[in-house]
Amino acid sequence: MDIIDEEFFPIDRQLLDDVIAWSTARIIGGEDPMHGARSAVELEAELADSVCAAGIGGTEALRRFTEVIVPATRAQGHPMNLAYVPAAPTAAALTFDLAVSAAQIFGGVWECGAGAIHAENQALRWLADLAGWGPGAGGTFVQGGTVGNLSALATARDRARRAGDPRRRWRLAATEAVHSSISAAAQVMDVDVRWVPGDDVGRLTGPALRAALDADGDDVFAVVANVGATNAGLVDDLAGVADVCTERGIWLHVDGAYGLASMVAPSVRARLAGIERADSFVVDPHKWLFAPYDSCALVYREPRHAAAAHAQHAGYLDQIDRGEWNPSDYAIQLSRRVRGLPLWFSLATHGTEHYARAVERVLATTAEVVDGIASRDHLELVMDPDLSVVLFRRPGWDDREMTDWATAAARSGTVLIVPTRWNDELVYRLCLVNPRTVAADVLAVLDTMADAHPTLVPT
Repeated sequence: MDIIDEEFFPIDRQLLDDVIAWSTARIIGGEDPMHGARSAVELEAELADSVCAAGIGGTEALRRFTEVIVPATRAQGHPMNLAYVPAAPTAAALTFDLAVSAAQIFGGVWECGAGAIHAENQALRWLADLAGWGPGAGGTFVQGGTVGNLSALATARDRARRAGDPRRRWRLAATEAVHSSISAAAQVMDVDVRWVPGDDVGRLTGPALRAALDADGDDVFAVVANVGATNAGLVDDLAGVADVCTERGIWLHVDGAYGLASMVAPSVRARLAGIERADSFVVDPHKWLFAPYDSCALVYREPRHAAAAHAQHAGYLDQIDRGEWNPSDYAIQLSRRVRGLPLWFSLATHGTEHYARAVERVLATTAEVVDGIASRDHLELVMDPDLSVVLFRRPGWDDREMTDWATAAARSGTVLIVPTRWNDELVYRLCLVNPRTVAADVLAVLDTMADAHPTLVPT
């Protein structure tokens, strides 16, 4: 059946071919590191009147996309993008994202998206197995870690309310190293935060949590632990924190948006001991599990608590089969794209062993970079990394010189390294997630910091 309404929205088959051809070239050829943000004034000058009564035609719209819009975006998947938490999607995942869009699947309820939801659940099952959770575990894919963290914490508060005084003013507990989305979730939920002191670098430990709750913690409904805290990649004392949460019946949520992908790597798996006792976790496949934007896996050890908190009911929803898996029951969402399918397709294509090897490659590259920094007189490590986030100093440079070097490196397309604040000090931060990143290339760029002038970088 032809679903295209030729009267209102006629299909241009040449345009379809052109879009697919450009997408193919992009997937095969990779991203241009020279790309970057431009001002709104500049962009408006080139994109003016794109949305107008008569339209500009598909060919011109595609030209504006490829020649103006894309070059004004950051190349997230480039192997020398080492800022924030970049991405490194597989070609299989990127390719299949096209098919997911073409399939037009509504993934909120089983009746509409059964096949896709079942496939997504296979990917979630893999993650739950890595965490050591039983067959009853499950969840859903949401937009990103912010929505995942909020949904998990809303579940935890709902469970606490059902078990205690529903009118009580509740708090969650965390260190200041947690992602900004935790504070945002607390604000949205109108709850307070019981800040717990971290160890010498900011990790949450069992003894510190116990002391904080003993002193003032009767109203804490959830504890948030980090696996790969964004700023420094910290991994908290999961086992010690789990002990305290188990003793007190407090929900343990693990924010592993970046770092929990390391569950696949045998070399660091012991560092995550205690994850099997958490109540929920998030991990973003678009960060270190080689999937395209946007995708966050939100998983519960006992999903019934999430269903009690999030299942929506209305006249038009009364016919939903609650005996099947409806992703809308497990997060703050109803309409949803089946954003977990590109991960499923890539896992099915390549196998989970390839994922383990890819993450191990990143960890090995990180170790080479760390050793290289430690061996250079003009650089200084801030701390040994827990995973693949590296903080280091360039002694002798002030904040302006550090920023000038980073800006020049980004504009030249050499590398993207963005400084961060650590204990009120501006330091350089690397975040490695791409198995195509080569340690020698990174160190060659860092060697330009040996020069007195901070703008000298390779071109």
